Amino acid sequence: MSAQATPFAVLTDIARRSRSLAAGLPEQQEAVTLWNGIGFMLAGQRFVAPMGEVVEILHLPRFTHVPGVRPFMLGVANVRGRLLPLIDLAQFFGLPRTARSNRDRRVLVVEQDDIFTGLVVDDVAGMQYFAEDSFVSRSEDIHEAVTPFVQGGYVRDDEIWNVFSTFALIDDERFLDVSQW
Repeated sequence: MSAQATPFAVLTDIARRSRSLAAGLPEQQEAVTLWNGIGFMLAGQRFVAPMGEVVEILHLPRFTHVPGVRPFMLGVANVRGRLLPLIDLAQFFGLPRTARSNRDRRVLVVEQDDIFTGLVVDDVAGMQYFAEDSFVSRSEDIHEAVTPFVQGGYVRDDEIWNVFSTFALIDDERFLDVSQW
């Protein structure tokens, strides 16, 4: 550089040299697109509910039994001034319960239109993330009663997490018919 170089020429030279040195730097090839949901256990199987379908996760609250309802409806609980019907998912599907005690069980609170209900599951595994390209359209070894509510699954570490649609469950007439008579 000559002693009479203009500031613009100096800056241009610095930019040119910077670009030539930066050519070998690594660049991100492609970002992995993720799908997420709330993981839970039911009868020893892993399920995941789409993120927008679960509004809250609770420990099993104290509840009041309701006479004249099917056995899968445990009762109703007062959750911040709202009555929350509690449905035992394992019992609804005729599956064995794997939680050791009620303290281990959790409630997935679901709200769609005017339906506000709590789905009691054996355990909650928290937020789960899956690469979208790990989606499989068919899941195996699912109990026949649960199959209509499973919409494929995601594979991670050689295990399938079945995508469970709580909204499809709420739309099912059998789920809404809790009367024993």
